[in-house]
Amino acid sequence: MNQSNLRPQRPRRTRRIAGRAQEDHILDPYQHHQKLHDGTVCPQCGAVYRDGRWRWVARAEGALEEVCAACRRTNDKYPAGIVTLRGDFAREHKEEMIHLARHQEEVEKKEHPLNRIISIEEDAQGVVINTTDIHLPRRIGEAVKRAFHGEIEDNFEKDGYFVRVNWTREA
Repeated sequence: MNQSNLRPQRPRRTRRIAGRAQEDHILDPYQHHQKLHDGTVCPQCGAVYRDGRWRWVARAEGALEEVCAACRRTNDKYPAGIVTLRGDFAREHKEEMIHLARHQEEVEKKEHPLNRIISIEEDAQGVVINTTDIHLPRRIGEAVKRAFHGEIEDNFEKDGYFVRVNWTREA
């Protein structure tokens, strides 16, 4: 009898790339653990899973449906990234910064359908932008820094799939 059949199945923490095992350092709870069928469609946003990733392509008739990770994160209000824009300058120029963030989302989302803004909230200190992935916050932070200068700091969670990007500039 095979002993491996007696042990409970644990998620694999290593993956093979080019014949070598590589440790998975980033564990995203929203990532599918099994490959989806080619042509699977997200019923909420219309993205199609093709050739191993989500894309903006035409859906096939009778395609299987599965909610994508970005829509699940949005539904759960569970961001993978947070951008905070703080300081007097951010409060005075919040409309321009929000427009810039939306533009960065648009550009990123064309190629990567799962990289989206979940919400944009304003508070007394400035603006908070929640995203579905860890790459868009850095892109937004860099764009704001190029346009308005200021200081940027990013903090990636060591063992998880989360990033916090903070931008500040006083008047």
